[in-house]
Amino acid sequence: MMSNNQTKHTSYTGDISKMKSAHKILTEYTYTPGLPDKGYNNRTLHIDLTTLKISEKKVTQQMKDIFIGGRGFGLWYLWNAIKPTTKWNDPENDIIISPGPLGGNTQYPGSGKSLVVTLSPLTGIPIDSNVGGYFGPLMKFSGFDAIEIQGKATKEVILFIDGQKGKITLEEAPEEGVDSHVAAEQFTHEYAENEADLRNVSVVASGKGADHAHIGCLNFSWYDVRRGCTRLKQAGRGGIGTVFRDKKVKALVVRGPAVKGDMNRPADIDKIARAGIKMHREIYDHDDKQCHMRRQGTAHLVEVMDAYDLLPVHNFQYGKHKDINNIASPVWDARFNQKSVDGCWYGCSMACSKGADGHIVMTGPYKGHSVIVDGPEYETAAGVGANCGIFNRDWLLEANFYCDTYGIDTISFGTTTAFCMECYQRGILNKERTEGLEIAFGNAEAQIEMLHQIARGEGFGKIAGLGVRKLKKIFADKGWGDYKFLNDIGMEVKGLEYSQYMSKESLAQQGGYALTNKGPQHDEAWLIFMDMVNNQIPSFEDKAEALHYFPLFRTWFGLNGLCKLPWNDVEPADNRHNAPMEAAKVPEHVQNYCDLFAGITGRELNRTQLIEMSEKVYNFQRVFNIRMGKGLREHDVPPYRSVGPVTKEEYESRAELYDKQMKELIGVDPKGKNTDEKIAITRKYREDRYQKLIDAVYKRRGWTDNGVPKIDLLKKLGIDFPEVLEVVNSQIK
Repeated sequence: MMSNNQTKHTSYTGDISKMKSAHKILTEYTYTPGLPDKGYNNRTLHIDLTTLKISEKKVTQQMKDIFIGGRGFGLWYLWNAIKPTTKWNDPENDIIISPGPLGGNTQYPGSGKSLVVTLSPLTGIPIDSNVGGYFGPLMKFSGFDAIEIQGKATKEVILFIDGQKGKITLEEAPEEGVDSHVAAEQFTHEYAENEADLRNVSVVASGKGADHAHIGCLNFSWYDVRRGCTRLKQAGRGGIGTVFRDKKVKALVVRGPAVKGDMNRPADIDKIARAGIKMHREIYDHDDKQCHMRRQGTAHLVEVMDAYDLLPVHNFQYGKHKDINNIASPVWDARFNQKSVDGCWYGCSMACSKGADGHIVMTGPYKGHSVIVDGPEYETAAGVGANCGIFNRDWLLEANFYCDTYGIDTISFGTTTAFCMECYQRGILNKERTEGLEIAFGNAEAQIEMLHQIARGEGFGKIAGLGVRKLKKIFADKGWGDYKFLNDIGMEVKGLEYSQYMSKESLAQQGGYALTNKGPQHDEAWLIFMDMVNNQIPSFEDKAEALHYFPLFRTWFGLNGLCKLPWNDVEPADNRHNAPMEAAKVPEHVQNYCDLFAGITGRELNRTQLIEMSEKVYNFQRVFNIRMGKGLREHDVPPYRSVGPVTKEEYESRAELYDKQMKELIGVDPKGKNTDEKIAITRKYREDRYQKLIDAVYKRRGWTDNGVPKIDLLKKLGIDFPEVLEVVNSQIK
């Protein structure tokens, strides 16, 4: 009998010719394909779904100088597409996909990323999400630096970009699936002209879940030649898939030219090759001794976070769990297919896109099917697993698979489910209020059923998919719970659910989450180890410096189409000899990126200029938030659960630590005080420290006390456009 790892994957190709014959072309556009010059095509593609118009836009020198590409291009196009009154489901809301000038190079690991930008259903402000897969690079090599999708279709449509023939069509495609793992396979086989061409096709799709939830994601595909099937990576955060489905887009499909190493037509290919060779060698020499990315992907972090009391458990109440070994990295090392090199873009030797082959689906519409689950990554294992009290490998894979194919963000789903589970624990929810769903910690069957309900748009799932911020209000308005308590335990800032790290004992990470532009996502500033474990940034000024530099450095990846993992998940052997703050920056790798940028674009770049480049876009995004009604000090305050203990159980689980801090840091003797009194004393101290952190960070960033970028800073950065100054002047008194 074959094991799960040997089971043949279920095929969804069906009768391709029949599906294709049912297509109806609504409009078509012809153009002359071309390759980039020094990383840029100098044109982008605009799709108006309302008028069915396809057109091109010129990329100006100003766009390249200030916004660079990727996230920067997305923010600039979105700014010009919408008004301060625009809502996420208005037709003028844009979805922009851009890979950046360095995206698509095959010499340096982690260079296949695209950035997706839209107005978020969760936050009401711009969201950006970094995603792998082949779509962005193949679109770029088909002739476009970005695609901008605006308007709303009246029926389900697909967009097909044929970069080999120079033809773009908007089509009705009624027979193909909506769920991502089906749509990706079907459209890939429909538009590839032969087997060798399969790798030149990439699909962007979402799923049924995004039709009903505000936490929808997009899946970007690539064809895994070794496995003979399509694979998926997610643009997960902020409800981008929800916007996609609201516009009635079933899929985006690109068929690009066969990829070669010089297709960015770089200024100095030898320069980027030297940087790449050096990095490939480091990965080969050090990965097995450092993070094990090539075997375990980001799942290697599970037991590391547990060991340092940083793994979110039971809605971020606790930081570790006795059953952690059931979902720790050895489990995934054994479960992942180690016979296939996993990379979501050509030439990435980090190869962290791990896949669990042959998962036999246990529930729902695909029950009994054999599928590849792309992951789990750490965020999924921690969020859908530990944070919900579920420590079972197979149920975690089940949730991972259905989140992906339904187009549901695993991070938001995990944090939202954990919030509902705590509400169930505390009597805010019960079976009557959840329509029979026993959504208790550890109940994997209930978690999966809630996910299916979200996809069907029925039962408790109808509201569960709206996200934590909206659920807090619903529960309070119905009189089920006290809003202040719900706000304390509901893990969101600006409307975006927290990613999966405990920040109670790291003041810098509290800021790294709540002071973000888009909401609490670790891709902006992950400072827990520098702050809590290694004590490398002890003062407010030290923390502020870290919260200035690292968000800007990480922003740079999103401008250029890069993955951050090769930066610091593998380090040079001598990196530890640098001073602590410099070691955290991994200066040798920062120089690699300067060389990579210069080698492709021809623009020389030093480490200071790299940060200044990001500072332009970062401050522009802050002003953009203000324009949309957020982006001020009041919006940068975290839920208290991320700062300190809310409940007696939390305090008493670390009573020795908290009592010691009360005596040594606060200067209050805990003896004779009950737990409620201790919680109140601790809370006052910690909330005051957080406000002092805000003061220090705003000062370092050049912002006012209310979090508004100062006009002198905007002028220095060259983003003092009249409409930007108008927003800022409305806030500066």
